[in-house]
Amino acid sequence: MPPANLIDGRAIAELIHSETAQRIATLKARGIEPGLAFVRVGEDPASQVYVGMKERSSTRLGIRSTTQVLPTATSESELLQVIDRLNQDSQIHGILVQSPIPSHINSAAIYSAVSPGKDVDGFHPVNMGKLLLGDRSGFVPCTPAGIHELLVRAHVKIEGAEVTVLGRGNIVGKPMAALLLQKGRNANATVTLCHSQSRNITFHCQRADIIIAAMGVAEFVKEDMVKPGATVIDVGVNRVADPAAKGGTRLVGDVDFVNVQGKAGQITPNPGGVGPMTIAMLMANTVRAAERVTL
Repeated sequence: MPPANLIDGRAIAELIHSETAQRIATLKARGIEPGLAFVRVGEDPASQVYVGMKERSSTRLGIRSTTQVLPTATSESELLQVIDRLNQDSQIHGILVQSPIPSHINSAAIYSAVSPGKDVDGFHPVNMGKLLLGDRSGFVPCTPAGIHELLVRAHVKIEGAEVTVLGRGNIVGKPMAALLLQKGRNANATVTLCHSQSRNITFHCQRADIIIAAMGVAEFVKEDMVKPGATVIDVGVNRVADPAAKGGTRLVGDVDFVNVQGKAGQITPNPGGVGPMTIAMLMANTVRAAERVTL
């Protein structure tokens, strides 16, 4: 069987960036410069890398960004004060508090403190509630939104499809399921949401037209779990031991890509699949926030 077609997240993300850049140019012609604030607490290496990537994308597109780095020992009240100040800043249209947040801080309280209109990460309860209700006026979390765009732009049939989402997290799994089961265009799927307590996950995967793997378990999805011709989206980022790799470890997804690729109809590479789309949707959400403020 010939290799499955790759869904090129980098190429699709660049297309979205070009569309976002045109919207930014329209705003700037009216004297409006979209502004995005990043808040990072502590020195988590992965967080530093992720924020750096988002900063570079902002600069390239012409979004003015600012980053506030706070010590790990920052209290919850101090972080809330920073968010309140950004909420009041009319030059800031989007606010992103980078996860993970130190464990002594209630992350739910932090995400709830960001103004819903500036919540370009889509984690505020108001935006999550709008997503569940099918209210398109809210912001959708960036990774599920990016996966949805991948499916649509790769011409994957969503309407009526059997979709298995692996993982029930608030960042990907739950909002992804809500997005795909909505009554509307590029939705109307039948969604099965599996998690660590689900029985016979293999059965649910084998009948799926689309598998979205976001469990955080290295190479969990094996070839025998995938129906021939199914679309497979790999969200996971897992570090595994590899003596042959630099530093003794390497990153893999939640899908056994080498073996699944030949059976799937379409599949995302990892890296190069979902990751670039998450950033693309963050930039698009920020511009949308600026457009809404200036209507």
